Amino acid sequence: MNESVENLVLEHLRAMRSDISALKNNVAGVRAEMMGIKHHIAAFLGHEIVQDGDIASLKERVERIEKRLDLVD
Repeated sequence: MNESVENLVLEHLRAMRSDISALKNNVAGVRAEMMGIKHHIAAFLGHEIVQDGDIASLKERVERIEKRLDLVD
């Protein structure tokens, strides 16, 4: 290979290295965003579980009240 071809190859390799570095940074950012989304979803689901328990408790109380008042068929 002559010197100009070697320089061209090196130039392309450097450009590829730069592009790969930028992609790594972008992937790291996307991963961080995904972790934030996962934490948000986990918190949301945890809150939903608490609400389900509260609703079940209220439903049980209403059924007891209905029985005491003879409102149940």
